[in-house]
Amino acid sequence: MDRRDRIESKLRSGLAASHVEVVDESHLHAGHVGAQSGGGHFRVTVVSDRFEGLSILQSQRLVFETLADEMETEIHALSMSTLTVAEWAERAG
Repeated sequence: MDRRDRIESKLRSGLAASHVEVVDESHLHAGHVGAQSGGGHFRVTVVSDRFEGLSILQSQRLVFETLADEMETEIHALSMSTLTVAEWAERAG
């Protein structure tokens, strides 16, 4: 299982997520200081009812807590979008 798959699996299980998309953008940051140490750059979308009633900051903290080990070793930068199931359905139209 590669880094992207591990991140996706951890977000799905840790947040009971109904949808997770993980995009590895590390190739866009080749030569970046963080990339030199092996840490990757990722963009994630996480859809979970665990975010219901939380602020964006609180939702993002849950994601960071879920990926705490990876943030120390495998992730240098993480961009995220956190949505409830209702917000996700509304965006889908």
